[in-house]
Amino acid sequence: MSQRFAELGNKLIRDAKRTQNLPDLPSYQSETVRATVREVRDLDRELEHLKAPFAGSFDPSSEPAIACAMLVNHLSMRRNKRCLLAYHRVRSDRLEEMCWKGVDILNSEQGADGRGRGENEAQGGSKSSLSPEEEEYVRQYEDLLAAYKGQWTDIDLTGSLEPPKDLFIDVRVLKNAGEIQTEYGAINLTKNSQFYVRQGDVDRLIQQGYLQRLGWT
Repeated sequence: MSQRFAELGNKLIRDAKRTQNLPDLPSYQSETVRATVREVRDLDRELEHLKAPFAGSFDPSSEPAIACAMLVNHLSMRRNKRCLLAYHRVRSDRLEEMCWKGVDILNSEQGADGRGRGENEAQGGSKSSLSPEEEEYVRQYEDLLAAYKGQWTDIDLTGSLEPPKDLFIDVRVLKNAGEIQTEYGAINLTKNSQFYVRQGDVDRLIQQGYLQRLGWT
């Protein structure tokens, strides 16, 4: 191996730390993840090769050099696995947070840095910053969340825990959202139109980027 053991895992950890400080979810590092998994498998094969001549009766005290190599391989594999788990945990936590906020993840373009998106296009893939497994995870999580919220149709479980300062607010429509039903009747949300509405009726649309609150500081 041309690089140090667990160096690829460290790269994933750096990307995970960067993700925590970005407003959007950056592109999934598919090549680095695959390379890290390959390194784990290579280390495991090398470990099995070192153990093979001893047929299960290896004495570390009699072969300290081999014992040291086996220990390094084992610790490197364990570190890579922990790095992989941490990387995917950070991304799954962010995806779950976005689901609770009502963000339309699968239909919106992600990729805060744009770098990974270009790599995906060059490889003939989609523009999504998510891996296929993450996209499926989001679909299933959204289904679970919808089923959970469906038990309390009169309560918005994804709303802010802070009480609103104003019952009614001014909003501008940034994207056509069609007709919505409010407590005071139906309104048609067409782009560039403005309305004075009850905040609770449009909170979700503000979170999803369809509306902009006016006079908000």
